[in-house]
Order: sequence, then C-alpha cells, then structure tokens
Amino acid sequence: MADKMLTREKIEKNEHDILASYAMKSSETKGRRQDEPEHSYRSAYQRDKDRIIYSTAFRRLEYKTQVFVNHEGDYYRTRLTHTLEVAQIARTIARALMLNEDLVEAIALAHDLGHTPFGHSGEDTLSDLMKDHGGFDHNTHGLRVVDVLEKRYPNFCGLNLTEEVRRGIIRHSTPFDQKRMGDDDIPGPYLLEIQVVNVSDEIAYDNHDLDDGLKSGLLNGEDLKGVSVWDEAVLFAEKNSSSDTDEGVRRAQIVRYLIDKQVSDIISSAAKRIEKLDIRNVGDLENVNETIIAFSEDMNKKRSRFKETLEEKLYKHYRVVKMSKKASRFLRSIFEEYCKNPGQLPLQYSKRIEKEEKFRVICDYMAGMTDRFALDQYKMFYEPYERV
Repeated sequence: MADKMLTREKIEKNEHDILASYAMKSSETKGRRQDEPEHSYRSAYQRDKDRIIYSTAFRRLEYKTQVFVNHEGDYYRTRLTHTLEVAQIARTIARALMLNEDLVEAIALAHDLGHTPFGHSGEDTLSDLMKDHGGFDHNTHGLRVVDVLEKRYPNFCGLNLTEEVRRGIIRHSTPFDQKRMGDDDIPGPYLLEIQVVNVSDEIAYDNHDLDDGLKSGLLNGEDLKGVSVWDEAVLFAEKNSSSDTDEGVRRAQIVRYLIDKQVSDIISSAAKRIEKLDIRNVGDLENVNETIIAFSEDMNKKRSRFKETLEEKLYKHYRVVKMSKKASRFLRSIFEEYCKNPGQLPLQYSKRIEKEEKFRVICDYMAGMTDRFALDQYKMFYEPYERV
C-alpha cells in the first residue's frame, strides 16, 4: 500500500530526478524560523502554499483593487484575481524551465499580501504618512504579515514560512513595484523561482490592466494602433474570429495572444541566458549580477511602447486620477482620526499601543483594510447618520 502513496520523501526525490539542477529543491530549504516536524504527504513549499491560501490576508485580497476601486464595478480585477493570474503564468514558465512549481506558486500567492486598499494609490499614501515613523512599502509589510500579524498557530506568530518564500516576498520587484525600505535581512541567492514570479507579475499586470481598460471604455483600439504588439494581437484575433464574433471574445483573444507571446519570449530568452552563464546549480546564482528570467531585447522594445501607451491613456486618465486622489483623501482622513484618538481602534489594536509604536499599529490596521471596509470607516467617522 505504501508504494501507492505519494509521500513527502517521494515528492522530494521526484524534484531531484525531474527538476533542473539549478532549481530550488524543497529538501534543501533553509528551513523555518520556528522548527516544526515535516508533513508526511506535503513538501515544505506545498505547506507554505496552503498556509498562504488559508490566511486572513489572502482572503482580503478579494476586496482590494488595483486600478479601479471596488465600487466602480465587480467585473474588474482585484488583488485576488490578479494574484491567481500571476500564479498561473508563473507555473507555466517554471514548468517549462524545470524549476520548482510549488515554490513559485507559494511566492506568487504571497507576493501581494502586504498591499493596502486602493492599489498603488493606497501604498503611496501610507508610505507618505509613515515617512517619519519607520516607512511603509508593501513588500516589507507583506513579510510582516506572514511573520507577525497572521494569528493561526498556538506556538508562534505568523505563518512560519520557509526562508525561500520569505525571500521571495521581500525581494519582489518589478518596474512598477520597487521595494523602498532598505536591504532585506534574508541572505541567499536571487533564486530563479523568485525571478519567475517577478516577471509573471509584470506580464499579468500590464495585460490584464489593458483588458480592464478596454472593458471600461477608458481605452480603445485607436489609442493602441501603431503599437506593434497590439497590432500583431489584433491581426491574430481577426484571423481567429468572424464578423459576428462577440467583442468580449475578440478582446479575450487579443489578451491571450499578448500573454502567450510574452511568456514564450521569457522562456526562450531565459533558457539562453542560463546556458550562456553556465548556471549549473543554485549556488552559481550568488555570482550573477544580472536578471536571468527576463525578456529578450526585441520584446523589451515592443513592451516599452505598449507600457508607455498604458501609462498615458489609462493610468493618467482623468477618471483613474480622480479615483486615486479620492482614495488618498479617504486614507489620510482615517489615519489622522485614529492618530488623534487611537481609542477608536478595535481592542486588539488599541491594546498593542501600550507596548508598540502608535503609528505602526495604526498602519498595520489600515494596510489590512479592504477597499469597502476603508470606505465604511470613512463614512462612520464623517457621515453623521452612519451607524457606528
């Protein structure tokens, strides 16, 4: 009977037999901050993935938004749908490059746990409010979430994740998502699995914001005409549809083409870099000073024009700017109100102020809010007939 069961030991053996020599193996993890017995049927990274999915912070991603705030419509992407899309893209790349899919998925599912309500506008606002009180960025806060703020186990705070997943959270970086609060304290190489999640986030972010922008009407085909990757995608959609094809289906085919082209480019160019740099094991990554999981020069040029168009036509659209500024005003008002009278905080937070710095406690509370909860808090403070 035992031969018919996939035990942790067999999973670890399969990783060594199947994965690339430079993939991070779960049996070689640097471990957890708190020692725990290993699980019989799950690898260390599979356990991390499951812990993240069951966390409160992960569930809250459902009502945290990226570009469109929650009440603008329930068909736009949220942090949760974005996270799942990043994980899907990252698994595809990891599988093709024979990297550790379980580690990649765990990092992908955790990469946005530290995000505030109201997307990047919320992060920028909290960062400004906290600039004299230790600062704020969502990577550092994400690590704080999994190390300290989650309460699920009797013997330790946080989720007690492996060092590799923790490293993936703190080192998450894309052109729109830079860590701001100094160097991390988790030594180790820039794992290829971490790099895969970083580039997958970028692919998902750009192409799914494009999808939402077109769906909302803030973007249209004319805005993107002449952008080579867009023109290629439109031609693909036209060849694979007819005159009576639904517009939503055509849009889905365009986005599908764009993602597939970029993912294929990443896989091909990364494989060439691995060979050129003669990467043979994880230790070799310590001496590499360039990003390995990256686009080709040709795709970078194409994406540059594409991203510039999104920036000008979508992110700077007056409606998006209005939403961002409104969200910032909400958060500033709530933050100031709690600073003036922290006794209004829930008991588990107000009690912490007896031992911890007031501004950090308030920041922890507000960073964990969903869009709609933050809006409710604002109404509670400033609308006279709103029930408290």
